[in-house]
Amino acid sequence: MDHIVTEARREVDERFDTARITAAVDALATEHAGREDVFRSAVAKLLKAELIEARSTAQAVLLRDRHGRRCAERLCFVQDEIIRILFDAATRHLYHSPIPSGAERMAVVATGGYGRGLMAPESDIDLLFILPYKQTAWGEQVAEAILYCLWDMGLKVGHATRSVDESIRQARGDMTIRTAILETRFLTGDQPLYDELVTRFDKEVVQGNATEFVTAKLAEREERHRRAGQSRYLVEPNVKDGKGGLRDLHTLFWIAKYVYRVRDTDELLERGVFDAQEYRTFRRCADFLWSVRCNLHFLTGRAEERLSFDTQREIAIRLGYTSHPGMQDVERFMKHYFLIAKEVGDLTAILCAKLENEQAKPVPVLSRMMARFRPSAVRRRVPESDDFIIDHNRINLAAPDVFKHDPVNMIRIFRLAQKNNLAFHPDAMRTVTRSLKLVNTELRADPEANRLFMEILTSNDAEIVLRRMNETGVLGHFIRAFGKIVSMMQFNMYHHYTVDEHLIRCIGFLQEIERGGSDEFIVASDLMRKIRPEHRPVLYIATLLHDIAKGRLEDHSIAGAKVARRLCPRLGFSPADTELVAWLIEEHLTMSTVAQSRDLTDRKTIENFAAVVQSVEQMKLLTILTTADIRGVGPGVWNGWKAQLLRTLYYETEPVLTGGFSEVDRARRLAIAQGEFRSAFTEWPEQELNAYISRHYPAYWLKVELPRKIRHARFMRASEQAGHKLAINVGFDEGRGVTELTILAMDHPWLLSIIAGACASAGANIVDAQIYTTTDGRALDTIAITREYDRDEDEGRRATRIGDMIEDVLEGKLRLPEVVARRAASRGKVRPFVVEPEVTVNNQWSDRFTVIEVSGLDRPGLLYDLTTAISKLNLNIASAHVATFGERARDVFYVTDLLGAQISAPTRQAAIRSALLHLLASEKVAA
Repeated sequence: MDHIVTEARREVDERFDTARITAAVDALATEHAGREDVFRSAVAKLLKAELIEARSTAQAVLLRDRHGRRCAERLCFVQDEIIRILFDAATRHLYHSPIPSGAERMAVVATGGYGRGLMAPESDIDLLFILPYKQTAWGEQVAEAILYCLWDMGLKVGHATRSVDESIRQARGDMTIRTAILETRFLTGDQPLYDELVTRFDKEVVQGNATEFVTAKLAEREERHRRAGQSRYLVEPNVKDGKGGLRDLHTLFWIAKYVYRVRDTDELLERGVFDAQEYRTFRRCADFLWSVRCNLHFLTGRAEERLSFDTQREIAIRLGYTSHPGMQDVERFMKHYFLIAKEVGDLTAILCAKLENEQAKPVPVLSRMMARFRPSAVRRRVPESDDFIIDHNRINLAAPDVFKHDPVNMIRIFRLAQKNNLAFHPDAMRTVTRSLKLVNTELRADPEANRLFMEILTSNDAEIVLRRMNETGVLGHFIRAFGKIVSMMQFNMYHHYTVDEHLIRCIGFLQEIERGGSDEFIVASDLMRKIRPEHRPVLYIATLLHDIAKGRLEDHSIAGAKVARRLCPRLGFSPADTELVAWLIEEHLTMSTVAQSRDLTDRKTIENFAAVVQSVEQMKLLTILTTADIRGVGPGVWNGWKAQLLRTLYYETEPVLTGGFSEVDRARRLAIAQGEFRSAFTEWPEQELNAYISRHYPAYWLKVELPRKIRHARFMRASEQAGHKLAINVGFDEGRGVTELTILAMDHPWLLSIIAGACASAGANIVDAQIYTTTDGRALDTIAITREYDRDEDEGRRATRIGDMIEDVLEGKLRLPEVVARRAASRGKVRPFVVEPEVTVNNQWSDRFTVIEVSGLDRPGLLYDLTTAISKLNLNIASAHVATFGERARDVFYVTDLLGAQISAPTRQAAIRSALLHLLASEKVAA
């Protein structure tokens, strides 16, 4: 890597002059002669100051030239020189041996990431001290002197001291040590000793073991992806260990070094591992990821590898991204990041295919669910086509020009792979990517191409095939509106994936709904079996397109409906079905909003929703789409409570649409819900069970899922038998990462506000709330709060403190406003989001109540502040519907005046809006 060192040396020599620093060390040795500890401390202090100066220079140059790889080279060069200076000081001034014996030899070697000659600002330093034989007193003293100085400088050092024989022996049995030695780089000391290690390692460890190493490294990669999150499109990716991150590039290079015995990345091109274009991609990906990683370390001052929301905008600014209409600077930066991550995945596939051809790893199939290694000829024709062959269970091209002579093959290859459960040969995918110009207006209008696309969309493994179409660029070229949202992230905490990945995942969940058998999707699966057969493709295309217009200035639901009206006729949909697709896209958020933020026992809510959906068939389709959409947002977003809300909304609305008597139908469903509870809960005698059932209003039985009803029954009985005025049950929802507090207390006009204030005082942020009152005047409220501790025991104690505070407030022992104010003053930094506050005061959503809908930036204490403000406005809160969508809180309150009437005076409504907007705006200004 001499060219790296030379270039780096030129750029840092002005500030980091090795000769000058060595002379300063020599002067310190003279000054502190005979005082080893003092000399060592003085050297560490000198070198630490020089390192700080060098890092400051490196950061300044990085901000100027935005070249992360060069920055990593500069930092590595400086670290190399520091270790050489320390070795020189130790062997000349501390432990000088005028006539060294054969055992008094040592090679200091960089290993791991440091061995690659690239180093992030806060990276660990991995060193190997190589000895000719066993450890000697001299070798131990020299190694300790170097290590103690590095530690005194505040550096994180991983180290090992081994002889050549021991290194070879351990490398044979330990894959981690084998990989570390694979990446060794000589720093200083005895060069022949290092050369001996390299020669013996190649001959005694590497030769004949390529398959073992490749298999181990790819398995390690899979496990790392599993821990970091399988998708490369997570919106807070890990730059180092995430899918498509730097570690994937490192794994590629490890395998290439091991199998093809290359020493530098340039040799990947020389040995034919990559062609010229692929090698440029390799370098470009590495440069970009190193830029992100170095900036991330400099920004945070620690070895931070996760590109969190807190850092994304600042990194975007550092890298020079600017905002465009419809896309923020940070969203443009993250889109570029995900495109790079995709290219890293493509490079991995290319190398793996080369290894498979050379029998260094097993061959794949399309779907892991259907994976079976069945006997087959190595190469044979694909059924139904002479243009494609099966090559080791992968679809490949029969001739290089199959796309040119028939551009429909650009779509057909994906359909044939899907029908025959074939994986995609990287050579074929490479040719597809380089033939994208064939996906032109003529191909988009081709009836056969559009027919094949709809078959892909509506057949098994559509998610897998669509993802491959997306990664090659075919999907974005064939449906140009889709191309605009490829790798687009939304800068919010609600969506876990990029827009394109979310849409493709939704197709996967739609197919899971259609297969049935999952407890997650009981209602949606039942409705899927009942929709008209001709509406099945309508549902699939609506699911694929529902967020197609994200990133535009116009509302994405309305703009998406326009896209559907232009696209669907081309795909073979009739005018009626095209309008149905457009309607589903335009209303795809409606059902979720109504279910989570409206009173489903209010007749007006149901009538308004029925007016939107218009027919039972459209409501079925919308219910299924809504289920797939919420489930596709990310882990933990979909849960039993939301499923129950959608179910309740559906069955409350169905009689209105069919012209039936809704109250009669509701009574029947109420009897069914209570009957399910009786059948599942057999612990109590019938008389006690009847009395308990009569304590809850119909809304409770219709809206709460069965397992929660059973927990509530046990909790209420135990609390009342113990004579508690107030009781709290603590539960943990692992899927959502929240702690649930179920509170049983005497109902009180300010109870919700008190609970919210107690949570705020404990620093707990409320993300969900289910609020019910019993017929005998008890409140049964379930509050979901974000976790603070990893251990359930610690969370349980935190919940107990919240309960004690609620009880103290109810008994007048504690003044809540003062406690909340103190907590607010000590609150940490605000999340880096801005949510435009909105307040709606509406009398059309209910005949009995005025509905106040509040939307703004979520924060601890927000619900307390809102309920307190509403109470100070002399309003009674009849019910509250609390929901959080990432950083956005959407809280809806059904209120009346003190006489129980709606708020009808325009001036009074304006005062309510003004007061609540002022409350929200103060938080926006702080952000």
